[in-house]
Amino acid sequence: MATPTPVRRAWRALTGLLVITALLFGVNALGVFVFGKSSWAPELALDLQGGTQIILEAKTPDGASPTTDQMNQAAAIIRQRVDASGVGESDITTQAGNQIVVQIPGPADEETRKRIESSAQMQLRAVLATTAASTSFVGQDGNSTPYPTPDPGLPSTPTAAPTNGSDLSWITPALQAKFLAYDCTAKDNDPANSPAGEPLIACDPSGTAKYLLGPVELDGSAISDATSGMNTQNGQWVVNIVFNDQGTKTFGEVSQRLYAFTQAGKSPQNQFAFVLDGAVISAPSMNGVILDGKPQISGSFNQESAKTLSDQLKYGALPLSFGIVSDNAISATLGSQQLQIGLIAGLIGLALVALYSLIVYRALGFVIIASLGVMGVLTYITLCILAWRMGFRLSLAGVAGLIVTIGFTADSFIVYFERIRDELRDGKSITGAVEDGWGRAKRTIYISKSINILAAVVLYILADATVKGFAFTLGLTTLIDILIFILFTHPVLQLLARTRFFGGGHPLSGLDPDALGAVYRGRAQFRSPVEAGTAKGAAARRTARSRGEAERRQTIAERKQAELAAKNSTKPSSTTEGDD
Repeated sequence: MATPTPVRRAWRALTGLLVITALLFGVNALGVFVFGKSSWAPELALDLQGGTQIILEAKTPDGASPTTDQMNQAAAIIRQRVDASGVGESDITTQAGNQIVVQIPGPADEETRKRIESSAQMQLRAVLATTAASTSFVGQDGNSTPYPTPDPGLPSTPTAAPTNGSDLSWITPALQAKFLAYDCTAKDNDPANSPAGEPLIACDPSGTAKYLLGPVELDGSAISDATSGMNTQNGQWVVNIVFNDQGTKTFGEVSQRLYAFTQAGKSPQNQFAFVLDGAVISAPSMNGVILDGKPQISGSFNQESAKTLSDQLKYGALPLSFGIVSDNAISATLGSQQLQIGLIAGLIGLALVALYSLIVYRALGFVIIASLGVMGVLTYITLCILAWRMGFRLSLAGVAGLIVTIGFTADSFIVYFERIRDELRDGKSITGAVEDGWGRAKRTIYISKSINILAAVVLYILADATVKGFAFTLGLTTLIDILIFILFTHPVLQLLARTRFFGGGHPLSGLDPDALGAVYRGRAQFRSPVEAGTAKGAAARRTARSRGEAERRQTIAERKQAELAAKNSTKPSSTTEGDD
């Protein structure tokens, strides 16, 4: 005999769930054993794990105190930089009027530190000269000797007034000597505070090359957006920049000037440099006139370096420069004790749900417990993957979101099981009640879960950063709840309904038709009306219990209809006699 269609669907759903679970564990295993960036435990946030605290002190070009708006804008941009590096649950605040406190969970890697520390305003300057960052030169005798300290008496005023940012008249004898003697490794260098209207000597972050740059022609506020991507024509990673209206106009004029140097073969005058915190993060050459404000930087990028540069350009428009006051490791603000309390609270909630399920639904309660167990496994491995791929870290607020979801998940099972019981009271078989109950319950559950997800999304967008963890875990576990409901809970009930214990309506199954006051008793046997005076005592008591349960389950409309029927049945019948 062919296997019933619901049974085949149930096995397919359970197989699909097994495949999804195996894929999630496989993905995390790749992160652990191949890439070495994941783990088998979710990452904890700052309030549970502790981390790194970096205090930055603001510096303005004129030495004046920064305004509140400047500090708030700087803090917002630094937050964007930290988030762009994949670090979640960070805490960034201002203090003392001129300081920004950056707290990130766990130890800060070198890349994240650079994102935070390179916090000066982005500047675009034309390149006047460049050389290797060597502090020595080879004389006529062939010996290598250090460049001498510049003579203070050298002329420092241009002989002719420069006409643009690429004019070599900016290079005075004093500036030329200073450029040659400039040491990229010296700790007393402070190029970030050089006036915007004067030339600048700067090095690349690696310290292998130094540049003599013209005055600032654009700053980071002119950049509306910067993204990284792959050029489909040559397969190279590139950085795409979008300027605002004023930036488009100014950059168009600069590109015309620099492209003329490219055509004339004058290098490095055909280059322009992006300067961040006094370091030249990129110095591309101009290969065309760009009037639409959308230049593209290409070169020896890989995916990581292209994204790093695009983030630096996008989030580099800080109105202030910063110096590091302190860089320390900090302990957890809540620590392991609060985490243990949260986990204990979750276990207590889970135990209460399990106890309630077993008391009310008897053996059906084990389906609820098993569903919660599967959901816990999927949630755990998903959090591990998100910690690797998105930098998500579990805070105490996130733990609260997980605990709250236990109650929401139990609601789904209760709605489903009560629908099945209602179908049994209407006289349907257990297998039919499972299918019809599923059809009625899933619409209600989908609507309620949609509201939960909508609330989580709104909360995540509008709430403070400390609450975002709660909203994120609430939305994530709600989605997993729906997946478990479709691929585990209903398929398991489809299979259990065809067993002798559940399908036969055993009193401990939770699907006993007699206890539910159902007309149908199972195995195609319908209960006959039993009078109290002729039935056996046990049967009479069971019938009374069933009848009472059925009456308690009646709606107001059903009760009124029953009362009206009873009233009509007690009225004396009247007849009309005809004339003889």
